[in-house]
Amino acid sequence: MKRNVLVVVAGSILLCFTGFRFSEKNWDKPFSRLDNEIRKHSKVYETLEIATSTIGHRLTGSANGEKAEEYAYTLLRQYGFTDVVYQPFEVEAWMRDTVTLSVAPGSSDNFRDIPVVSLAHSPVDANLQGEIVDVGNGLEEDFESAKNKVKGKIVLANIGLSGVTGKKNLHRSEKTALAIKYGANGIIMVNGAPGKILLTGTASVTGAIISIPAVSISNDSGTELRKWIAEEGPLEAQISMHNISRAIKARNVVATLKGKSDEKVIIGGHLDSWDLATGAIDNGIGSFAVMDIARTFRKLKIKPERTIQFVLFMGEEQGLLGSKHFVSELKRTGDINKVGYMMNLDMTNDPRGVNIFGRDDMEPFFRGVSQSVQNVHPSYKNELSNRAGLHSDHQPFMLEGIPIAGLSGHLDPNVLQCYHADCDDFSLVNKPQLENTVRVASMYLYALANAETLAVKKLSDTKTRDFLISQGLKQELVIGQEWRWGE
Repeated sequence: MKRNVLVVVAGSILLCFTGFRFSEKNWDKPFSRLDNEIRKHSKVYETLEIATSTIGHRLTGSANGEKAEEYAYTLLRQYGFTDVVYQPFEVEAWMRDTVTLSVAPGSSDNFRDIPVVSLAHSPVDANLQGEIVDVGNGLEEDFESAKNKVKGKIVLANIGLSGVTGKKNLHRSEKTALAIKYGANGIIMVNGAPGKILLTGTASVTGAIISIPAVSISNDSGTELRKWIAEEGPLEAQISMHNISRAIKARNVVATLKGKSDEKVIIGGHLDSWDLATGAIDNGIGSFAVMDIARTFRKLKIKPERTIQFVLFMGEEQGLLGSKHFVSELKRTGDINKVGYMMNLDMTNDPRGVNIFGRDDMEPFFRGVSQSVQNVHPSYKNELSNRAGLHSDHQPFMLEGIPIAGLSGHLDPNVLQCYHADCDDFSLVNKPQLENTVRVASMYLYALANAETLAVKKLSDTKTRDFLISQGLKQELVIGQEWRWGE
């Protein structure tokens, strides 16, 4: 779902390191075994190619989504896992049907059709006409400065940031929430990728149907509209759409590799994708890497100290629905306290370094592991970053006090331009870079599952609140209706 290119690693906060020095553990030998197996026998590229060519997109709630769940289940069974289960959950599945956007100067009825895509979870039916009000980047300060103009109008906002530095962007769903808050009747979002690329994604912070239609247009169309406004004054827009929304059952797919203890390390990635293309990058490269790591661990007959669960989440694109359900089940059963770490692969490609995600006390462990990764994989850059973020399947874990770290990778600009777009297909996948994701992530997973001692504990609710504030995430969580601590 998210454009941040990360392998996300969630784990309990390291409170102390008494009695254990991470440098004592030499990971070179087991890492070499993993690396050799993956370089010689990886199946990640070929299985992703098969899925994209035979299934196509993997939209949650669609027939294709069900086929993808079955494909993942069967593949994990073929890799030798006997403990593979579906974890069903009910979801309000949203699917696009028809949408049109027409624009004309306010003094004319000569409407011009603009290529457009509806954003989830727009209303099932919408037909409206209104003046376009440009709110620039769509941040709260932009809405605030235009608050006397926005009510009852259709706002125009950038998906990315343009013309500013040092500002933190908001997710498209958060910009839509602001449009609703300030009384807009609709929102048109401008894709940041150059050219005529059309982008989709959810405009709902909760995964529920929103009250106004939200659509996306290309960068070229956005530039044209803004030029038109400057030359001819206010524009009128007509938006007409029909979508489908119905309750269905989706399924996370979970394979378990039992360890010597019931403490869990969870590695996951979202299997679902949007329907404009085949979702090879978002998130084929992540979810199929998870399955190839699972294959590698079974092939090498690894018997970890901690139990490992390999999870393919559904519903991520429609509001982290699968991972939220997974965490709710952990809380219901009390197993949330058994989760030592969680790794999330979402659009991660060719990892170059570790992101300790705002937790300085994670640094000693990852520095030691990273050095062994570089010993085995010399081209690994071993870079260190320190930033926290939201909007992928690590988020429900983080909100329960499980801290996040990650591996930072990269995607070429021509690949990133196809994020959530009609050009996200298998031709964008780079085989060596994809296999590097499997190589590096498998080493970190092995270390997390087999470290002799990890002095970690889940943050209390109060400390979780303080951590999120310290990372500058409160505003986004408030807008997203995920902030549970009041003012």
